[in-house]
Amino acid sequence: MEPKWIEWAQRLQAIAQTGLVFTKNPFEQERYEQVREIAVEIMSAHSELSIDPIRDLFADQAGYATPKVDVRGVVFRDETILLVKERRDGRWTLPGGWADVNDSPGEATVREVHEESGYRVRASKLLACYDRNKHGHPPFAFHIYKLFFQCELLGGAPASSIETDGVGWFREDDIPQLSLPRVTPEQIKRFFDHLRHPKWPTDFD
Repeated sequence: MEPKWIEWAQRLQAIAQTGLVFTKNPFEQERYEQVREIAVEIMSAHSELSIDPIRDLFADQAGYATPKVDVRGVVFRDETILLVKERRDGRWTLPGGWADVNDSPGEATVREVHEESGYRVRASKLLACYDRNKHGHPPFAFHIYKLFFQCELLGGAPASSIETDGVGWFREDDIPQLSLPRVTPEQIKRFFDHLRHPKWPTDFD
């Protein structure tokens, strides 16, 4: 579970963002901007970030506030799982990233796997739809849904990208240090369990 402060900051930011969409009253706009500033101060006080970058990040958000969507490809080969090494933190994760507008979730996953690993795949089953706040990830500014698709390997060859500088296949008992903002050891274990039980339904929440 996320700490309460991140939940408070996310909720206040969402209230402010949505309120600024619908209100035309300048006094109400000012109040919503004050609410957003409280979210900024909470986030800064409990993280290592200074106020200005957080303020800019929140101010860039427009429209009705909804969760962001992160997609990840779960690709198995001979009882090993495909992982990529993130340039940002030097740790390993399932290939994936933000879903783009006009991509279906499966299409976004296939694209991300190819861009980050060099492998061509086909999305075959939605393994999990998780609320990021409930699965032990480090705090993040926004509320996120994480979609994990099992993918069938079609071809390709390992290749790095602007975001990754390593591609590898790992056995369940030899998983490297993971990039916890993106995937957790518990999630990797759960997906190996899904591999052993292909009739299991999709996990959610």
